[in-house]
Amino acid sequence: MHTHDILTIAAAIVPDRTAITFDGITTTFEDLAARANRLANALAERGVAAGDRVAVINVNTPQHIELYFAAARLDAIYVPLNFRDRAKELRFPLEHTAPKVIMTGARYVPLIDELTPTLDSDTLIVVDGPATDGWLAYDEVLSAGAEDEVRFPEGDPGNTAVLLFTAGTTGRPKAVMLSHLSFTEFMLTNVEPPDPDVEERTVMSMPMHHIAGLQAALASVYGGRSMVLERQFEAGEWMGLVEGKQVSRALMVPTMLKQVLDHADFASRDLSSLRVITYGGASMPPSLIERAIFAFPGAQFINAFGQTETGSTIAMVPPEDHVLEGPPEVVAKHRKHLASIGKPLADVEIRVVDEDGVDVANETTGEIVARGPRLMTGYWCQADATAETIRDGWLYTGDLGYMDEDGYVYLEGRAKDFIKRGGEMVAPEEVENVIHAIDGVAECAVIGLPDETWGERVVAVVVIEPGATLAEDAVKNTCQEHLAGFKRPQDVIVVAALPRNALGKVLKRELRETYGAKG
Repeated sequence: MHTHDILTIAAAIVPDRTAITFDGITTTFEDLAARANRLANALAERGVAAGDRVAVINVNTPQHIELYFAAARLDAIYVPLNFRDRAKELRFPLEHTAPKVIMTGARYVPLIDELTPTLDSDTLIVVDGPATDGWLAYDEVLSAGAEDEVRFPEGDPGNTAVLLFTAGTTGRPKAVMLSHLSFTEFMLTNVEPPDPDVEERTVMSMPMHHIAGLQAALASVYGGRSMVLERQFEAGEWMGLVEGKQVSRALMVPTMLKQVLDHADFASRDLSSLRVITYGGASMPPSLIERAIFAFPGAQFINAFGQTETGSTIAMVPPEDHVLEGPPEVVAKHRKHLASIGKPLADVEIRVVDEDGVDVANETTGEIVARGPRLMTGYWCQADATAETIRDGWLYTGDLGYMDEDGYVYLEGRAKDFIKRGGEMVAPEEVENVIHAIDGVAECAVIGLPDETWGERVVAVVVIEPGATLAEDAVKNTCQEHLAGFKRPQDVIVVAALPRNALGKVLKRELRETYGAKG
């Protein structure tokens, strides 16, 4: 099935149901489909064709979703980029994907203007501002599209639908190619289609450039669920939306959940409408999830594990494992399962293998590999990286773990040294490259250490050149100038030397153990 079809199905079954609520304005499924079709016609008039990339850099807005479905109708490729990135960080993704269209919020226009001399994009659209200096106003572009010409995609559902960037081991990000099947296969297996008699509301706070946010938005459309959009997560506003709109579903990373629980107004807010809370994107401290379970007694919890490369969720800890009442032996087993990433979903195979790709025994650590129709097809224009990650049809996740006798998978660390901070992936090499350029720095290694709020915090371990002086603020100020907030080191540790093995490789695991990480 093509992702174009999921909106068509919802618009046919529940046409008058609210699809999106944003800033007090509601859009029905029928209207959403009509607007996406009109935008597709407008973009086609501007030369957008099959295989062309359309990029968007903005916080969550309805235009994100309209552009996705417009691109799908044209067999074009949707490219959401991280709105937190600076110009230097955005340059490579934009040059690498060469989008035909760039759509952005007004606040990001100066940033794109800084880059456009080296870009080939010939259509720039501002969502919430007037047409000016080479930029077209979104509403004017939309109104120019024909209403009566209905467009349907002609491409194969196996074609690339989305390019999502993820951190790269060399510090340069990689664009993950996800097909229409990457999303529709998940929905057909795991999401119920629209029911005219059952109405649900989902609060959407996860950014659309994140695989979890995009998957959640598309799943909401397929399920005929009304989306309550939040531009960016803020705990107080989130609670207000849940309470005011009687939201029944939410998707959160552990950082978000902790901020809600810690908020001064939490006890006074009526959040009892919540029926399902799905969490993932980073490890959840056991104490935090247990606290949340008792704080939301009317909600079912689901732990969803996945990566950008896996098309999001491939394993899940189901609601029944979050029930911490009953016989002691049952509760003990549930607590054990809560420490896992769950069992593979029905449409995915998961194995744990050794360095030769051979299955290891239960309770034995190895690399987690996955296979299924909805995993990525590769990295955009990066054949070597694709060949390294996909071997004999299996995707090597880079995560180390083991499987127990019940089929639950447990993480024990990462083969690659990515840092997960608040659900965002940070490539240590990218941060190291910035710090290495600072006068007085001889060497540095960037690691992730456990953090109760953010999952992991970014820590820079620095060796200073002989005779040089270097203040911690100098490192932080340079990183502030060149890196998005979630990539900047929260701590700078000065050491005499970095631990290395016989081949000279920095032993980051030893650093993590020395400065507070486990495993």
